[in-house]
Amino acid sequence: MSYLMYPDVFIQYAEHRKKYDDVSIIPTDVFFYGLPPNEEVAIDIEEGKTLIVKVVAISPPNEEGNCVVFFELNGQPREVVIANRKVAASVIKRPQAEEGNVKHVGAPMPGMIVNVKVAAGDKVAKNDPLLIMEAMKMEATIYAEHEGVIGQVLVKAKECVEARDLLMVYR
Repeated sequence: MSYLMYPDVFIQYAEHRKKYDDVSIIPTDVFFYGLPPNEEVAIDIEEGKTLIVKVVAISPPNEEGNCVVFFELNGQPREVVIANRKVAASVIKRPQAEEGNVKHVGAPMPGMIVNVKVAAGDKVAKNDPLLIMEAMKMEATIYAEHEGVIGQVLVKAKECVEARDLLMVYR
């Protein structure tokens, strides 16, 4: 019923539910605004199982706009990196390669582009080198997974990329 009345909203809901499971168990104010440092919340995940979450500290945002949140989960220290919405809006994010899209060439790991071997309009055969990346002081060549014509090259030498960033697009 929901899909028939609000297809776009329902699709977003279903994707969120698939990725994060049921978040309705989290108190509304905590879900939308988070916990301030040294605050604690008890979340009943099922009968007889309660998670006690306490925020210990939040780091200042780094150059990518991410913060590290230090927290305790049932007394055990944990940390997670999250995007700071206030800072992240000013950070330029690269488009991501779509999973399963054969026209997209994505970065297999974070690293720096050393050399781009092709340009837009170049014909490539399977296993032709497309570019060279450096990660952790090791170079890795990214090869064409199939033949085709390169439509766009979205990176150049000396640029840093994250895993799954879109590097090239086939026509």
